Amino acid sequence: MGSVRSKPERLGEKLRHIRLALNLTQSELLKRLGVEDKIDYARISGFESGLREPTLEILLRYAEVAGVHMEALVDDELDLPDKLPGDVKHKNIRRKYAARSKRR
Repeated sequence: MGSVRSKPERLGEKLRHIRLALNLTQSELLKRLGVEDKIDYARISGFESGLREPTLEILLRYAEVAGVHMEALVDDELDLPDKLPGDVKHKNIRRKYAARSKRR
């Protein structure tokens, strides 16, 4: 049997803080995240209230938009920076290994 993963308690609060700090509506946030074709704005409300948990892909997009590391989102002991977007430059991060091709 697999283990149960605990959900970060402050995640919803942090996601809402990001949206408000960037002065975006939920619909505008969807566009900024680049996921308006995958989810609707009601899902954003679920993330912010803690009723739903975003996928890793969506969390990564939040981190990129906010200019923070994903760790700042999911670690309850870490706070978001006072000023958003932060100064983390995700484009400068290099992959150590080449992407693996999917086996068929």
